[in-house]
Amino acid sequence: MDPAKTTPKDWQELAQITQGHRVLVERVRMADRDIAIEGSFELPQLARLSMDDQIFITAFVRSHGSIKEMERIFGVSYPTIKSRLTRIANSLEFVETNPTPSKSEILERLQRGEISAEDAIREMEALQ
Repeated sequence: MDPAKTTPKDWQELAQITQGHRVLVERVRMADRDIAIEGSFELPQLARLSMDDQIFITAFVRSHGSIKEMERIFGVSYPTIKSRLTRIANSLEFVETNPTPSKSEILERLQRGEISAEDAIREMEALQ
């Protein structure tokens, strides 16, 4: 499957072949450049969703999160939309964007003068 020529049908076929099993990608090539990266990469969470769920999430984003619009598009009720969103959300792992700093990170920030001793003590106490 040439990534530069991948179609939604290719992704559907891939999803059918893998049947929800974990997929590791070993080579990635930029379509418009002669650059390839080799290693072991997992597909992003959204790419691991079924094609139906990907279409549903795409429609949700395109409708700016409007459940009323989703009801109209899919011809189903509010509880059905909410239930599906909940099911999909529960299958996705939340990525922490502001992780709690470690003790060593707090001390490094204190040493660099980025925080006061009082702030460092407060942050250290919050870790416990």
